[in-house]
Amino acid sequence: MFTTFSNHTELEQALLACDRCPLRRDAIGPTSCNGTVEAPLAVVGEGPGGVEDEYGVPLVGPSGQLLDKALGSVGVTRDKIYTTNIIKCRPKGNRTPTVEEGRVCALNWLDEELGFVNPKVIVALGSVALKYLMGPDARITKDRGRWFDTKYGIPAIATYHPAYLLRLTGHDQVKAKWEVFYDLKAAVEKTRELAPGCELASPEKPDLLAMYEGRRQERRKGR
Repeated sequence: MFTTFSNHTELEQALLACDRCPLRRDAIGPTSCNGTVEAPLAVVGEGPGGVEDEYGVPLVGPSGQLLDKALGSVGVTRDKIYTTNIIKCRPKGNRTPTVEEGRVCALNWLDEELGFVNPKVIVALGSVALKYLMGPDARITKDRGRWFDTKYGIPAIATYHPAYLLRLTGHDQVKAKWEVFYDLKAAVEKTRELAPGCELASPEKPDLLAMYEGRRQERRKGR
């Protein structure tokens, strides 16, 4: 894939300084990514919430903590994969990003990111990510758990966003959590098939909030 940056670090610096769309006005700043650019597996979420806006990285708040547990259940830690979002700035009021906002932001940044990472498999978390990666007619309720081809030539599978799981209760939550487990299990199996011998977990789960505390402090100064 074509990229206009010489390396991922240069891309990330430009991303964190981005002010190309109105979403930037209501956020502390853009968020970037976490994990490794050598990852064989990439997880693409929707957009940052309040904790993510503070720390400048995706999926480190309550949704991210639930994601960590789900990934841990299939033998994955976040430092061994690449995690990013379709939308880089937190929408005002923590609303769900629109499909058009996702398209504009992803064309500017996600395409560039995946050009550097070039993972073997992509997991799309939630409807906004699915609609960009699969197509505007995709529906998370009917298309989750199904493999599809992306424009990058990388196979992808969609599953529920952890924020959705947190809104559920009782039987519905248990059922959805099991569906996420099986979707992530399928993603890991496909990754191992396409990248034999790949390492997807560290002995200890990384403390992402501690890792990005310095960035959080810098962002607080810049408010």
